[in-house]
Amino acid sequence: MNQTDLIRSTEMNLMNENLARAQMSARLGEAQQLRRGHQLARARRLSRRAEQAAQQARLALARAL
Repeated sequence: MNQTDLIRSTEMNLMNENLARAQMSARLGEAQQLRRGHQLARARRLSRRAEQAAQQARLALARAL
């Protein structure tokens, strides 16, 4: 293997490593977005439940009076 082939081989390996890093970074970003979406959906569900509980408490109080 001559010097030129070695340089090309090294450059190809570096390109493949950079591509792999970019793909991994993209996947991590997607995973973080999914987690944020799930957390937001969960927060909305819990908020709705809390609002329903508060409404039921107000109704119970109004009936008691």
